[in-house]
Parts: sequence; structure tokens; C-alpha cells
Amino acid sequence: MSTQVHAHPTEKQVRSISEELGEPEWMLEIRLEALSELSELAFPDVIKTPGRTWTDLSELDFESLVDPLGATEQKDRIGPNNVEVLSFAEAIDEHETLVREHFGSIIDPQTNYLTALSTALFTTGTVVYVPDGVDAEDVTIRTTMDSQSLFNYTLIIAEESSSVTILERQETGSDTETTDDTSSERYYSGIVELAAGENSYVQYGSLQDLSEETYNYQLKCASTDTYATANWIDCNIGSRLTKTSVETDLDGDSSETKIVGAFYGHDDQHFDVDARVWHNDEQTTADLVTRGVIDDHARSVYEGVQNVGRDAWSTSSYQRENTLMLSDESEADASPKLIINNHDTEASHSATVGQVDAEDLFYMTSRGVAEHLAKNMLVEGFFVPVLEEIEVDELREDVSGRIRDRLRARM
Repeated sequence: MSTQVHAHPTEKQVRSISEELGEPEWMLEIRLEALSELSELAFPDVIKTPGRTWTDLSELDFESLVDPLGATEQKDRIGPNNVEVLSFAEAIDEHETLVREHFGSIIDPQTNYLTALSTALFTTGTVVYVPDGVDAEDVTIRTTMDSQSLFNYTLIIAEESSSVTILERQETGSDTETTDDTSSERYYSGIVELAAGENSYVQYGSLQDLSEETYNYQLKCASTDTYATANWIDCNIGSRLTKTSVETDLDGDSSETKIVGAFYGHDDQHFDVDARVWHNDEQTTADLVTRGVIDDHARSVYEGVQNVGRDAWSTSSYQRENTLMLSDESEADASPKLIINNHDTEASHSATVGQVDAEDLFYMTSRGVAEHLAKNMLVEGFFVPVLEEIEVDELREDVSGRIRDRLRARM
């Protein structure tokens, strides 16, 4: 049994954060309730595959990683005039009723120890509000972490018949200092709630490019109303260890989701990537697509869940995951799951783990392409199905650029 090293934030620290942000009493109460339950909550589930137990976050030393009052960051928010892209303080000032209605409505703050810790301690965040009928251009949010720990919260509210594409990027500042002179380890937590109103369309894309001394936990969840679409692009390049889960509850008739994931690990990076969908109403559609590459001594595990409820008649649900290993020392596994409670369903799932195709490599080298260049070209081509799904040009270019950077580094 692992030894759980909890963080021990105090009520005084939580009250200080809330007071600094000028929050109303109801938000402080949510924080304090999350704080009071920390010792009773479990850590996120650990994926187990044959012969392997993967990411047990309870083994991290949260007491030394988490600095409740030392959070610093740089935040850039850019959006069109017809969409409100606000800090939480601004959003509460201007739309308190709306924020109070939706905050914690999709992700229960007490889902697990880490969501409660984030709820109690988050100091930075963004509310994206897309009013009824607005067809919005791109929204960009960039968070640069300049401290040992940072808790970030994003709330997206898309009202009826609205549409928006969002890019959120996380990175580490070059001048980051820690409170412990003997360690450069850091902890980042990101929570995203997405409420997609009737007939709305949202694509949310994320690029995680944190330093490789950072432990990273992220949970992103959407709820869709009738005819709504919530699409996710979840890209992970940085961090020492990442556990990320992207989930959609298809709560409305004829609503849809697509969850697209991409990761590239090298050195001793560790990626635990989950994609989950719940079909809760009839005629709902889901498509889960993940592609990852691991090199050197990197490790990855993928878990995909398609859960079709008893009332989810005429449902379509598909899942595909492919991991490419570039070294004999890397490790990868996958655990796709189908949970079907309704016979009127079209559903499938598949997962593959393997190395660069020897025939493809031979074909290219036999025509004069150097082996290392041929392998890099095949890796770039491997990511094309994911890149084609990204509607935000900046995100697509950023991901492509980071993949090329990593491939050049291994030459």
C-alpha cells in the first residue's frame, strides 16, 4: 500500500485566497467545504492492465509540492468582442448568477482529492461566456506558470445556438523559482467545465507544454443539451508526469462529442490519458480518437470508456487509440472499454501499440531517404489524422511545431 502524502492547506490560507480575489460568501463556502473533505476523499483511480499498475498520484509528496499562497502566473486572454473572456473576479462581478449556476455543476468539487484541492486553492482562472445566438471567432487563453504550484480553473458557458472555438495553452516561465532550493519539482492542476446549451457548438483545444519537472493533473468535462456539440482536442507534450481525463456527458437528444488526443513523450516522461463519454439520451454520437508517440524510457497508458445508458436509443459510439513506440525501452498500454446497456447501439473500439512499420521504413530508405529522416517523416504523418481535426490554426501550428522540435532533437 502506498503512503499518501497529503497537502495540508489551512482554513486561514483558503480564506486569504478568497479575500484576495474579492469573492462572495457562496464561493468561499464551496472552497471551505472542499477543504473540509480533503482527508476523506480518495485519489483518482489507478489504471491497471495485465502485469502493470500505472499512475498512482497518491505517491506524490503534495506537502512539498503545493504552496497555497505562493502562486504566480502570467495570463493572456484574447477573444472577439461578441464573447466575454473574463477572469473569475470579473465574471462574478458582471454575471454572478450565471457563474453560481454553472460552477461545480459538471465537475463535483469533491469528485476526488485532487479536484477538492484545486477547488479550495485555485487562484487563477477564466470564464468564457458565449451569449445566445453568437457565432464567435477564436478565443485564446495562455497561462504561464511562474511558481512551484498553480491551480487553474476554466468555465465555459455556451448558450443556445451559439458557437465558439477555444485554445488554452499551459507552459512554464523561464524565470520560475520554487520555495525549496533543493528541488525544481512543480505541480499544476487544471479543471475545465463546459456547458453546451441547446444547438450550440464548442471546440476546446488544449496544449500542455509545461516544464519536464512538473507533475500535471487535469480534468475536463462537458455536458451537452439537445442538438449540442462539444468537441475536445487534448494535446500533451510537456511535464514529467501527466494524468489527464477528458469526459463528455451527452445529456441531450441528438447531441454529439468528439474527443481527440495527442501526446509525445521522451526521456522518462509519463502520460496517463483518459477519454470517456456517457450516452445519457437517445440519438447521441461520440467519436474518440487518440494518437501518441513515446521514445527513450517514456511510458504511456490510455483508458477509453464508452458508456451507453438504458435510455440512449439509436446511439453511435466509436473509439480508436494508437501508440507508436520509437525505442525498445519505452512502455505503452491501452485499456479501451465498452459498457452497453441498450441494444439499439452501434459501437466499436480498438487500440494498437507498436513500432514504426518496417515495410514503410524500408520503402523510404530504399529510395534514398536517410533512416532517421524517414522515421521522422513517418512520425509526422502518424499525427496527421489528429492535426486535421484542429480548427484553431494557432493550436494546429503549435502542436506541429513542437512535434518537429522533438523529432529534430533526436536526430
